[in-house]
Amino acid sequence: MSNPRNGDTKPPCLPRNGLVKIPTQPNGLGSASITKGTPAVKNRLCQPSSVPAILSPALAHRSDLPIPSLASPLSLATLAGVSSPPGASLVGLNTSEGSEQPSPERLPGSPLERQLAVDEKILNRLFWYFSACEKCVLAQVCKAWRRVLYQPKFWVGLTPVLHTKELYNVLPGGEKEFVSLQGFAVRGFDGFCLVGVSDLDICEFIDNYPLSKKGVKSMSLKRSTITDAGLEVMLEQMQGVVRLELSGCNDFTEAGLWSSLNARITALSVSDCINVADDAIAAISQLLPNLTELNLQAYHVTDTALAYFTAKQGYTTHTLRLNSCWEITNHGVVNMVHSLPNLSVLSLSGCSKVTDDGVELVAENLRKLRSLDLSWCPRITDMALEYIACDLHKLEELVLDRCVRITDTGLSYLSTMSSLRSLYLRWCCQVQDFGLKHLLSMGSLRLLSLAGCPLLTTTGLSGLVQLQELEELELTNCPGATPELFKYFSQHLPCCMVIE
Repeated sequence: MSNPRNGDTKPPCLPRNGLVKIPTQPNGLGSASITKGTPAVKNRLCQPSSVPAILSPALAHRSDLPIPSLASPLSLATLAGVSSPPGASLVGLNTSEGSEQPSPERLPGSPLERQLAVDEKILNRLFWYFSACEKCVLAQVCKAWRRVLYQPKFWVGLTPVLHTKELYNVLPGGEKEFVSLQGFAVRGFDGFCLVGVSDLDICEFIDNYPLSKKGVKSMSLKRSTITDAGLEVMLEQMQGVVRLELSGCNDFTEAGLWSSLNARITALSVSDCINVADDAIAAISQLLPNLTELNLQAYHVTDTALAYFTAKQGYTTHTLRLNSCWEITNHGVVNMVHSLPNLSVLSLSGCSKVTDDGVELVAENLRKLRSLDLSWCPRITDMALEYIACDLHKLEELVLDRCVRITDTGLSYLSTMSSLRSLYLRWCCQVQDFGLKHLLSMGSLRLLSLAGCPLLTTTGLSGLVQLQELEELELTNCPGATPELFKYFSQHLPCCMVIE
C-alpha cells in the first residue's frame, strides 16, 4: 500500500512473508533473495520516504546539488552521476571484483560534489534509510559505495535465500562450478536459507563459504532432499549452528534426528516433514537440553509426544508453536502445561481438537504467557475468552483468526484485559458492531485486525476512532470498509496505518 507524500510514493518495503526477490543474473545467482529478521529491522527497512537531516552544512546550503529523493531505489545513484548497469545482481557476489565501476575521480560534477558523493561519514548514515533490496542496487554504483555498504552492520538480521540452481555456474565445457560466496562472507552473513538442495550441495556450501565452520549461526533447509547422512554431516561440520529449520524435507528420518541433533541447538523448526512423528519429539526432548524455541508442524504427532519434555526443557523453553498438529487434544495440553510451565509464547493454531477445556488448562497454568495463538481452532467459544481474560494478565497478543464461534460476548470479556496490545479477529464471522463497542475501552490496543468480518458495518467501524493509540488497523475484505470510511480514518486516526 502506498502512502502519497509530496507527490512521491513510499519506497517498497519487504513484504510480510519476508522475501525480497532478486532479478535474474547471467551467473545464475540472480534469483537469490533476502529475508527480513526482527521487527526492529523491518521497521528500519520500511521507513517512509524522506531526505534525512544528516548532510553536512556545505551540502545543506548548496541548492544546486542533486539531492536525491529516497522514493526510488536508484535515485541516490544520481548523486554520483552514474547508474547501475541493466540486470545488475542485487546480491552482488562477483560483480565487485570483475565489473567496471567508476572511481571518485571519474565521477562528473564539481570537486565538492564528487567529494560529497563518496564521503564515508555521510554514506554511513545515509544508507540506513534504504531497504535491503535498495542497498544491493546501490552497492553497484561504485567501489566507494560498495565498500561502505558491505559492512556487516547494514545486513544484520537478514538471511540470504539460495536455490540449488543458483549455487553453480555452468562452464563452457558443460561442467558445473560452485559459485563464489565471498560477497556474502564480506557482509558477514551468519544465517542462510537453502532451497531444494541435496547432501552434495550442502557439502559444497560448507567447503566454499569461508564462515561456514564457526560463523554460521542459523541454517534453514526448505524443500530439500537432505538425508540422515547429510543432516549429520552438516551439524557436525557447522559447529556454530544454534538455530535450525527443516521445512518440506521428506528424506530424513527420525533416526537421523537421533544421530544428528546437538545440544548447542537452542531453536528448532520442523514443518511439513513427512517422517516426523512422536519419536522425533522424544529425540528433541532428550538431545536438546538448552532448547528455548520449538516450532512444529507435524500431522502425525499425538498427545504422547508432549509428555516427553523433561524438567530441563521446562526451565529453558519459552516458545512453543504447534501448528496444524491435528491429533493433539486436551490430553496433550495437560502434558504440555505440566512439562513446560515457563512458556511465554504458545501457538495451537490449527489444533482443531482443542476445546475450551484445553484453553482453561493453558490459562490456569501458563500465567507467564505474552502471546497466544488459537487461530483455526473451530471448537473455541466465548467461554475460552473468559478463561483467558481472568487468568492471563500479562498477555499482550491474542490471535483468534477463524474462531467462528466467537461472538460479541467473548469480546466483552477481552475488554477487561489492560495488557493486550495486539488482537487478531480475522474471519470471525459472528462479530458485530455491538462487539466493537467493548473494544473501545481498550486503550492499550496498538494493532487490531478485523479482516473478513462480514457483519461489521461502516457505522460500527467508524467508532474505532476512539482508539487514538491504535497504530495498525486491518480491514481487508471487510464489507463495511468503504472509501469514505478510509478517508474518515485518515482524518481522525492520522498515526494509524489502515490496511484496505
